[in-house]
Amino acid sequence: MQYDVVIIGSGPGGYVGAIRCAQLGLKTAVIEKYNSFGGTCLNVGCIPSKALLDSSEHFYNAANHFGAHGIKLDNLSVDIAQMINRKNEVVQQTTAGISFLFKKNKVVSYQGIGSFVDKNTIKVTKDNGESETITAKNVIIATGSKPFSLPSIQIDKKRIITSTEALNLKEVPKNLILIGGGVIGLELGSVYARLGSKVTVLEFADSILPTMDKGLGKELQKSLKGLGFEFLLSHKVTGASAKGKKVTVTAENKKGEAVTVEGDYCLVAIGRIAYTENLGLENIGITVEERGKKVSVDENLETSVKGVYAIGDVIKGAMLAHKAEDEGIFVAELIAGQKPHINYNLIPGVVYTWPEVASVGKTEEELKEAGKKYKAGSFPFKASGRARASMDTDGFIKVLADADTDEILGVHMIGPRVADVIAEAVVGMEYRASAEDIARICHAHPTYSESFKEAALAATANRAIHV
Repeated sequence: MQYDVVIIGSGPGGYVGAIRCAQLGLKTAVIEKYNSFGGTCLNVGCIPSKALLDSSEHFYNAANHFGAHGIKLDNLSVDIAQMINRKNEVVQQTTAGISFLFKKNKVVSYQGIGSFVDKNTIKVTKDNGESETITAKNVIIATGSKPFSLPSIQIDKKRIITSTEALNLKEVPKNLILIGGGVIGLELGSVYARLGSKVTVLEFADSILPTMDKGLGKELQKSLKGLGFEFLLSHKVTGASAKGKKVTVTAENKKGEAVTVEGDYCLVAIGRIAYTENLGLENIGITVEERGKKVSVDENLETSVKGVYAIGDVIKGAMLAHKAEDEGIFVAELIAGQKPHINYNLIPGVVYTWPEVASVGKTEEELKEAGKKYKAGSFPFKASGRARASMDTDGFIKVLADADTDEILGVHMIGPRVADVIAEAVVGMEYRASAEDIARICHAHPTYSESFKEAALAATANRAIHV
């Protein structure tokens, strides 16, 4: 079969890119090695983790907050099996939706491992060993990533686990050891902390969420301590072992002293590595980076081989589903002869803990390092009427603006529903809004988004009204 575009991988970048290619009139096929579409995000990442986060949040609120609302409950308990079942149903419905969209848009799908014979010929090897070849004018590599571990740690998938296994535990851990203080670990750690686990975080850096604005990590750490988290920062993990139902993790603190932590499960969440194995890249002269196994691309996301593109987690940049989606659309439109663009500075990052964390643009640390003159304004959620009404007063919103032009350079939020509120900041920054622009826009009352306006007012000659 001859196609205009063949996409290897059906994660957010792959399936969105395929649909956009089909919309543009390109004959399109997708190769997926698993039995369901959606990649990591839909099957063992974004979607199932959010399902469990919502379930655990309901339980935590029922146990700790319902009484204040005048709602009385007796004999509250956790049915972890039902939580997992509901999560699985959400995943099944979502992945089935991709199958529907492929049929609707006439995208042809192949189940198997796709590998290059040459730059225009792809071999599809099925689970039973049978294979077939298809050809394409253009190929997009969208194979995503997989959990990364340390050489000193052997993942047994029973007691020493990755995020994939953490989504399917049959019991609530008594003591969960979390290696890594980044997004994935803190989200899944939150799930089990709300259900009663003691969570101990071992993080190599001196703060959690080390890639985000420092103020966000400090505020989230304070909130998570209230949930029962313990943090061992500036700790280098040296090993982990499991014996029976006990896991022992060894580490060194910043003084070089040995530290031992024991629990019944250990979740290794120190990042992800690009999945570029078994693609036959060597057959077309493409090499991958030694450390992250990523593929190099130019400004058009084209590899060193003409007509072969790569998107999402297999190339440089943040490993985010929405980044991959934008890149899939970018390449589709480029192949179709259009002139798309992506502003990588304005791809928001979100952490779905509670309070939620969201960020876009430059951090204060980056602006200081660049010697950029800026002004900052912040507004605490404890001063928000909407937040008080919902008992969600932890956190703040911070706006960073150019000291001379007032253009917004970065927005950093931690608080209720900021995963949704951040979109307003992204839109404003795409149109190069000033802090005063946001301050002069009428926001509905009472809403969480009002706090963004107040932070913008604070950045504009310290004009915040409610603080």
